[in-house]
Amino acid sequence: MQDHRRRPFTRRTLLSATGALSAGAALSACGSGGGSSSGGGDLVFWDMVWGTGADYTALAQELAGGYEPEDDALGVTYQSIPWANWYQTFSSAVASGTGPAVSTGAAFQPFSFLEDSAVVPADGAIALLEEQGKADFLPGLLESMHTEQGYAGIPWGLDLRVLWYRESMLEEAGADVPTTWQEYLDAGKKLKAAGKIGFGMAAGSSTTDAQHSIFALFINNGGGLFTEDGEPFADSDENIEALEFVEEMVGEGIIDPRSASYTSDNLDSDWAEGRIAMGFGQTGFDKVMKDPVSSDLRVMSPVTSTNGSTGTIYYINAIMLYENTPDQVSSDQYAAWWATQTDEFWLQDVMIDLPVTERLAANEKIASNPNAVIAIEEWQPIGKTLGAKAPAAFGALNSVDGGEAAAAFVQQVVQGDQSPRQMLETLQSELEQLM
Repeated sequence: MQDHRRRPFTRRTLLSATGALSAGAALSACGSGGGSSSGGGDLVFWDMVWGTGADYTALAQELAGGYEPEDDALGVTYQSIPWANWYQTFSSAVASGTGPAVSTGAAFQPFSFLEDSAVVPADGAIALLEEQGKADFLPGLLESMHTEQGYAGIPWGLDLRVLWYRESMLEEAGADVPTTWQEYLDAGKKLKAAGKIGFGMAAGSSTTDAQHSIFALFINNGGGLFTEDGEPFADSDENIEALEFVEEMVGEGIIDPRSASYTSDNLDSDWAEGRIAMGFGQTGFDKVMKDPVSSDLRVMSPVTSTNGSTGTIYYINAIMLYENTPDQVSSDQYAAWWATQTDEFWLQDVMIDLPVTERLAANEKIASNPNAVIAIEEWQPIGKTLGAKAPAAFGALNSVDGGEAAAAFVQQVVQGDQSPRQMLETLQSELEQLM
């Protein structure tokens, strides 16, 4: 796993569990709400270490401690769960019947566990939110959680990828803020002539950054890794065209060849030191960087691809409800309650992902940040999951996200030794085997 000491904690800064599991992850019990700290008779709520790490967990523990169950519903014991070995932690606990009743977790975890009958649909909890008038999710997010069995979970946070740029660096290079792929290439060449990188990316083995960036471009061009029926289709014409755009950036030096071995920390350092002028990043990237870089960072409007399309990739953080619970009604009530409490994570600045509701998007705390406004109003509506073009995510994406096939693919892209079609045909073959 990579070192996260220099940046806030987030699911997307970590490798997928696939190929990176080891046993023995410890759990940290952090007190309880509405019941005894031992958890006896209570629901057990497992919450990952999100956002700013310790500050997030401290606030989450405080919020959970204030839970007052309605009627005869059960109280809750809060437990903070580290990301290290998260999949092994959950799967072992579920198999042994010692897992949580409610949890947060990785983007595709609820779909995988729902397919295995470890998680139950969140329809009951979502119905409670609707009764309260608090199911005001941003466009497409709730629909992305829907399966034939029901909703796999309740959205509460969104890791959306957007294009960032350093305003002063583009001005110094005489480059305009791009609105199309061709304009992006033009700006990238001017930045290259000025000694700057026009498409920052990290493709080392300890990060999934490059995968997110390239898959975002596939979606940008109307493509994706799967068909509407969820079948692998990596070697589509749209993806080939998008990869030709990436390969042109590699050939022009707009993408740094050193990015093949870059970690997320290397990437952050290059942004901080003024080497990178443009590239994909999380919506809270301006909060990760410090001034003067932070105040110079801007989210550009979505860039139109060669075939006239826009789009990007996103990952939905969700609340899950488990089959193994002492009381399902209590689980529904707590999950719905927690989904409303998560507002505080943005209001108190302990999250860097985007909020998922209209009420938070309209809050002055969010609405006063121009970068967040562009992300919410322009990028979020055109976002799709890693399963694009499928209408919703599915369990097998757990193995695709950060897996060996995707990692090997982006290494080949940065090295530029094969044609886009060859690379995508190899990826297609490996996805077919994986599925």
